[in-house]
Amino acid sequence: MSADASPNPHARITGIVYLLYFLTAIPAQLLASRKLVLYSDIVNLIAFAFYVGMTLLFYYLFRPVNRSLSGLAAFLSLAGCAIGVLGLFHLAPSHISPLWFFGPYCLLIGYLILRSTFLPRLLGVLMVLAGIAWLAFLSPPVEKHFSVYIEALGILAEASLMLWLIVMGVNVPHWNEQAGVVIDVRPRSTE
Repeated sequence: MSADASPNPHARITGIVYLLYFLTAIPAQLLASRKLVLYSDIVNLIAFAFYVGMTLLFYYLFRPVNRSLSGLAAFLSLAGCAIGVLGLFHLAPSHISPLWFFGPYCLLIGYLILRSTFLPRLLGVLMVLAGIAWLAFLSPPVEKHFSVYIEALGILAEASLMLWLIVMGVNVPHWNEQAGVVIDVRPRSTE
């Protein structure tokens, strides 16, 4: 992002892409539950495309906080998307769940939010909890007894972040400060 570009439109676009992901992923799950597998797979492909876009947008948004961790988070999310897409075509190893990647991704996004100065820390705490919950979901006994609660926590955390980005964006002066952007506010000479 250049010094001339405000991070708020970028943050809001990230939130909108996140919303589009939700608006496709939820119907994909509903279609799958109704045994409409082909339609579910098609809608899931679209959802994964939105998630890839959101991942790249998050990378750029959190790069000023920590470039390496933001890159690692993006890598994990893209790997999770790849496993998810391969799973749709029955090409992924059955013992590898996308949650092995999305759990750490949420943990890292939560950590980056906590380290940032431009988003509320509560969103970071929620995303860390969501990451832990997604990893706990991989345990069959936990999934069996707590799946509804885990899904609710994950949706609450991710929806909160999505809505915050759409409605509030980021604290622009704090983002600029963390990004090292210097904005010259001196009046220009008319000579």
